[in-house]
Amino acid sequence: MTSLNRSNHPATIHPERVLQFGTGVLLRGLPDYLINKANQQGIFNGSIVVVKSTGGTTDEFAEQDGLYTVVTRGFQKGQTVDKHTVVSAISRVLSAKEDWKAILDIAKKPSLQVIISNTTEVGIQYVAESIFQNPPQSYPGKLTAFLYERFKSFGGGRSKGLVVIPTELISDNGLKLRDIVEKLAKHNELGKLFMKWLKYHVRFCNSLVDRIVPGKPDAETHQQTQQELGYEDKLLIMAEPYRLWAIEGDDRVKSVLTFAKADPNVIIDEDINFYRERKLRVLNGGHTISVPLAYLLGLETVNEMMNHPLMSRFVEEVITHEIVPTLPEWMIPEENPDAVREFAADVLDRFRNPYIEHLLLSITLHETSKMRARNLPTIQRFVEQQQQIPQRMALGFAAYLRFMKAVRFEKGVYLGEATTPTGGIITYPIRDDYAEYFYNMWLKVDVHDAASVRNFVQTLCADSALWETDLESLTGFADAVADHLNNLLTLGVEATIERQLVTAESTTSGSGID
Repeated sequence: MTSLNRSNHPATIHPERVLQFGTGVLLRGLPDYLINKANQQGIFNGSIVVVKSTGGTTDEFAEQDGLYTVVTRGFQKGQTVDKHTVVSAISRVLSAKEDWKAILDIAKKPSLQVIISNTTEVGIQYVAESIFQNPPQSYPGKLTAFLYERFKSFGGGRSKGLVVIPTELISDNGLKLRDIVEKLAKHNELGKLFMKWLKYHVRFCNSLVDRIVPGKPDAETHQQTQQELGYEDKLLIMAEPYRLWAIEGDDRVKSVLTFAKADPNVIIDEDINFYRERKLRVLNGGHTISVPLAYLLGLETVNEMMNHPLMSRFVEEVITHEIVPTLPEWMIPEENPDAVREFAADVLDRFRNPYIEHLLLSITLHETSKMRARNLPTIQRFVEQQQQIPQRMALGFAAYLRFMKAVRFEKGVYLGEATTPTGGIITYPIRDDYAEYFYNMWLKVDVHDAASVRNFVQTLCADSALWETDLESLTGFADAVADHLNNLLTLGVEATIERQLVTAESTTSGSGID
């Protein structure tokens, strides 16, 4: 087979308008993919210079002239999607360690308009360092050095300001990055004029990215896909059909980010809280409330969960009937009142994607913090709105408590055990900041005594320091969780789910509050 490169696959090289910090698959599978789409439509006409900040070489990118394939597979609105796109938006990839001077020279390009990044959540951290190192240690240090070089090169010209869009998965990523850059500017005594230029002519935009990009497939799938494509691609990555890039910005930002016009899934709005809240509650919350139950049932992946008749129904019902209705009406865009339900339908399609192997055990990492942030506000809103307990979420919460029951501490890890429907025993690590807390709590419980289990649940719900809220104020919640937990311990997981689904079918959402 021939190799994928510009000789075998000619592609237009556009002016370098974007500087990107990071070579990861999320950037290549979403922002770069979207910019490439705009280029193909003759809208943006700009290429991307990529900075590799981590160790390792850039040889693979050089060998393929920056080209790579995104294979999109999955379900969308009931239809199977299987297509591939050769992305040619990257002009070159430079190493921060080896090519720092060349990277700083890009700051002198009049064509440059945008900086994007994904350096992981720990990348946006303040490090008190000199930005005049070769190169600076941290990403904010590198960014500050680059912006200062541009400021000097163009004499602080207002038209040479840039739009900076971090895609790291933290709230208010743009605001946090701006604050760190300003702090570094002061630490390095870069002067009042530079600070003024930063304030008025460099726009730091909060953004939210949402697309599952597993990256390079396993060797067998990779080889088979290359045979289908007819060329060799060492940089080939897989991605799901769904995609969203929400960017917080005004008309000035829109005038720069013209690539947004090429895809309705790129949204530029002065307030993107709705998109963040929708993803947190429906997608992330749907995962968190369902995964412990599915894992205790003996399932291993999200796809297996969605192919199991009981779990598939549970997931669909908990999202549709108990999560979706709780998103505050004031937050939903007026132009599309069905936006949350449509997103929920997309989420269910995404969960059913057979081409993405998403391990349930991986999703349980830091489950307590996730439950607190993603699901407790939803439970509270449901009780306020419906005046009853969301019984499916109560079952999911009970399964989480059962999942957190460690049987021993071994080699620095708390281990839990569960019995599968076939009678087998699975042992699993509990990777949670509160694993020790729950281990000690469970030691006091007689699992064969319903009163002991109920006291355990009531004590947990009363721990406002743990939950950062008062779960005791949710009348009936602790009792509902205790009932479900007792059923899980005595009847088993499958029988408990079955019982809950039958009850939900006859009562819509379970028993009300007296």
